[in-house]
Formats: sequence, structure tokens, C-alpha cells
Amino acid sequence: MMLDFGAYGGLFAAAFLAATLLPAQSEAVLAGLVIAGKQPVLALFLVASVANVLGSVVNWVIGGAVERYRHAKWFPASPEALAKAQAQYQRWGHWSLLASWVPIIGDPLTLVAGIMREPLWRFLALVTIAKTGRYLVVIALAKAWV
Repeated sequence: MMLDFGAYGGLFAAAFLAATLLPAQSEAVLAGLVIAGKQPVLALFLVASVANVLGSVVNWVIGGAVERYRHAKWFPASPEALAKAQAQYQRWGHWSLLASWVPIIGDPLTLVAGIMREPLWRFLALVTIAKTGRYLVVIALAKAWV
């Protein structure tokens, strides 16, 4: 099988953006590439996983910087909304990062983890488990489709 850097680059971009607060969909891209069968599945899995975890790290870094801007007029979340998110995170703790793969709530969780100063090593471990687990399921379903 030949390496197709366009496919890998597109998958990387989709997976990276999908992990940030920007709306993007990486599962469909990954599944489509798996079904097409032109790239090694392991390579697709690794590209998607690394990109998605890196996108989550961007959220974590942004979250770490939020404290300095939270009172600015342009800040997108109200102090009440931010306090609510922090309370939810404290309630479930770092284990909530295992839900970082879940649509709608997962990306904000990684941002709040940065706000809450979650240690990077634990953040990476839990987010990697969640994100790679999700991609393994997507790959299994795509392979079953073929």
C-alpha cells in the first residue's frame, strides 16, 4: 500500500480540529479511509489519535490561560458559566476526562481541565485512553461494514 500524504494530512487536520472547540468531524473521515482500504489501518489510527490528542492539548493550554482573561468584556463565557463548569469538573474530577471523546461535552471538558490546572501527565493519559478507544471502535465498525 502506497503512502498517501493527502489522506493522512486531511485526517490529521480533521482529527485535530475535531478535538478543539471548532466544529469538525473526524470519525467519518477515519471510517471512510478505513473502508477505502488504501492506507494501513494502523497508520490511520495513529495519525487520528495523535492529532486528536494534540487538539485536546490545545484546549488544555487555552484553559490554563483563561484565568488571566476571564474578566475581560470580550470573554465568551460568563463568570457564572465558568463557575458552573468548574464545579462540574470538581464534582467528577479528572476521571471526567474519560468522557473527552463524547460529542458536545468532550471538548469543553478538556478546556476546563486546563482551567483547573489538571497535571499534563494525567490529562494526557486519560484523554489518550478516551480518544484512542473511540477510534478503535470507529475502525472496528468500519471494518465490519466492508
